[in-house]
Amino acid sequence: MGRSQKLYLKAKTLIPGGTQLLSKRPEMFLPEQWPAYYKKAKGCQVWDLDNKEYTDMSFMGIGSCILGYADKDVNKAAKLAINNGNMCTLNVPEEVGLAKLLIKLHPWSAMVRYARSGGEAMAVAVRIARAKTRRDVVLFCGYHGWHDWYLSANLASNRMLDGHLLPGLNPLGVPRKLKGTTYPFEYNDLEGFLSLIRRHKGDIGAVVLEAIRNDYPEKKFLNTIMDLTRKLKIVLIVDEISSGFRLNLGGAHLVFDLEPDIAVFAKGISNGFPMAAIIGKKDVMNIAQDTFISSTYWTDRIGPAAALATIKKMKLYNVQRRLINSGKQIKNGWKTLAEKYGINISVGGIDPLAHFSFDYPDSLVLKSLFTQLMLERGFLATTVFYASFAHKEGHIDRYLKATDSVFSFIAAMLKKGDLKRYLKGPVCHSGFKRLT
Repeated sequence: MGRSQKLYLKAKTLIPGGTQLLSKRPEMFLPEQWPAYYKKAKGCQVWDLDNKEYTDMSFMGIGSCILGYADKDVNKAAKLAINNGNMCTLNVPEEVGLAKLLIKLHPWSAMVRYARSGGEAMAVAVRIARAKTRRDVVLFCGYHGWHDWYLSANLASNRMLDGHLLPGLNPLGVPRKLKGTTYPFEYNDLEGFLSLIRRHKGDIGAVVLEAIRNDYPEKKFLNTIMDLTRKLKIVLIVDEISSGFRLNLGGAHLVFDLEPDIAVFAKGISNGFPMAAIIGKKDVMNIAQDTFISSTYWTDRIGPAAALATIKKMKLYNVQRRLINSGKQIKNGWKTLAEKYGINISVGGIDPLAHFSFDYPDSLVLKSLFTQLMLERGFLATTVFYASFAHKEGHIDRYLKATDSVFSFIAAMLKKGDLKRYLKGPVCHSGFKRLT
């Protein structure tokens, strides 16, 4: 056990849950072995507290570092913002420049508000929608953060059934009076959506969905949602927090000819610096002046400065093409190697956000074993690959060679059985259910 693992044991006595983000808990990767803390990160290389070096072929900062860690151009913009004063009684001009750029990239929009994280930005968007329509009910499809409006969908008539709709997300602490204000539907499930529309027609203030996550949308699904929300004067919110700036320069909704009333961005928009944007149509966004939405650190300079630098670089180098190509290489590599060794896997996700799963009853054991063996070979790797501009051909080649070796071992162990005996620690935890 190294310094990183020991520090995490201490952290769990000081920080509820051990970390600030569920997706960064070591138990989600490899309990007792995952290097929980980093000393330095550059490109797609990470050094833990014992100076062990790893190549990150997993989440790349949970999808936030689309250009790679410590990108020199974005860091330069952030340092200049710091040197010129990150916070002041006056406002920063960069927020106006960023608003102009985002509107130019999304011609259907006309106004922009800012936050500094995806979850709070989604809460802002839902507040604006409810204020505009004067209606409380929200229909949603996807994962949209931790706030009360979202978790209220997991409140059941019987407290014992709380958490039933979205397993893994506990609504404890969410006021029970919010029950019946939020309802989920599955991606591409048009009939499920229409059923909710029929049941709550006069009370729906917003429909929220991720533009894309795992499966590509069916045209009729998106067109029906767009047409019905317009007809019924419901605010349509597209969550681009994960999908934005990965398939194209801007929101993925542009690829599918989906025109929302509001779109929300975070994560990759600023390459690892806190930033989020809520863009929308003027008649919808203007209502933000009539409800109270305000926070001191939404006015800092680093966020918009980093976002401007990130978007500029993405445009200059056609970063999205690299992300798509890298994801395709990884997905094809997984499929080819699984077939080579007779391992049953399912591969999915859009190319820049690729993932696979082991199709076996003890899939979490296999996932843990894969992570453990890849870690021993110098890779931060799980069954997910978030492509970044920092991933070069050499990284992908070395990763697939290591995967070849690991799949060979796993195939042999599958024939022998009792896979747990090859693990050096506990099995990893499962995540929460997604609707996309």
